[in-house]
Amino acid sequence: MVRDATSPFTPGRPVPVEFFVGRQAEIERLRQKVRNAVGGRRIEVAFVSGERGIGKSSLASFVRYLCEKDPGTLGIHAFLGGVDTVQDAVKKVFDGLLKETVETTFFESIKGLFGKHVREVGLFGISVEFAPEERELKTLANNFAPALQNLLDRLKDKRNGIVLILDDINGLAGSAEFANWFKSFVDEVSTSQRALPLCVIFVGLDERRHSLIRVQPSLARVFEPVDIRAWSDVESRGFFENAFRKANMRCEPEALDLLTRYAGGFPVLAHEIGDAAFSANQDDHIGMQDAIEGVVAAAEIVGRRYLDPIVYKSMRSERYRAILRRMAKELKHERFTRAELRGSLPEDERGVFDSFLKKMKALGVLVEDPAGERGSYRFTNRLHHLYFSLQAEKPDREE
Repeated sequence: MVRDATSPFTPGRPVPVEFFVGRQAEIERLRQKVRNAVGGRRIEVAFVSGERGIGKSSLASFVRYLCEKDPGTLGIHAFLGGVDTVQDAVKKVFDGLLKETVETTFFESIKGLFGKHVREVGLFGISVEFAPEERELKTLANNFAPALQNLLDRLKDKRNGIVLILDDINGLAGSAEFANWFKSFVDEVSTSQRALPLCVIFVGLDERRHSLIRVQPSLARVFEPVDIRAWSDVESRGFFENAFRKANMRCEPEALDLLTRYAGGFPVLAHEIGDAAFSANQDDHIGMQDAIEGVVAAAEIVGRRYLDPIVYKSMRSERYRAILRRMAKELKHERFTRAELRGSLPEDERGVFDSFLKKMKALGVLVEDPAGERGSYRFTNRLHHLYFSLQAEKPDREE
């Protein structure tokens, strides 16, 4: 039987709500923050952190979806990649608001707040864009709290609070301007006579939270950290089983074990692996060969997409690259000790080995392994190890 279903996996995009797995404790913590904001008519702030690919954005998006149902909030998910000023951040927030509500019944109520600064874009004007002049944008940034209050006033019969997600804040994390602006915003909302039920959820690596706190120490009392853990094996298996079931496919237990092992609890990897296994398959069930082909294909995809641009462009030293090739070729697993690998290197590579380890840690490819003996390291995930192993079997890369 040749399968004709479309892939249930969504690599490179936030997880659809129907495929959301686990995270019950974290979801409830964030939902309680939203309930506190709505019930107490006050501001609440959380910072969702975790490793790259762990599903931070998907979690925040899922919480927003739940809170739009109960207790009935307005959700805004602003992706701030490339943004490094307060004004641009504010523009992204309101641009996101317009785009997310353009097909809702209350869009016209919201659109009225923006006046002439809503511009129709895209084919047949089916999308919109917030396009204020620079002077007006600066004024809006300085009056962010009243602007949100006016927004809620317009929707008082439809929405009883706001969930504002500030995602991908890399460019803002070290900005004293942004940190001080946000602290002032929180103070303004907290002391205002007009209640503003608002829950702000930051999404990013924990180091971004620490960066903001370094430039504005008072934010340590503002942020409530919510750390996202990796899926358990049970949760990972449940994800694959549920996804393949949606496509009317079954997965053999051994194949399921392999997919689960290489996903490593990372949703982003689970989607890449699942999608690759789905593409390799030609019938109504996933066998071991499908799983193997899927894992190998996913390693290539993940490597090209996430590792090549970072590692090979950052590691200019040919000695570094030689160590990487040797490490991937000789290590049969994703864990090793410094002494084990250093002992296998020629003298010229030993001299730069410690700086190589430091660089690989900074790039997020290797991490110290607290479960191992002294000087133990491991690859961040198994697909990284597999990718470098595959590359080591090929002729040397052209520079």
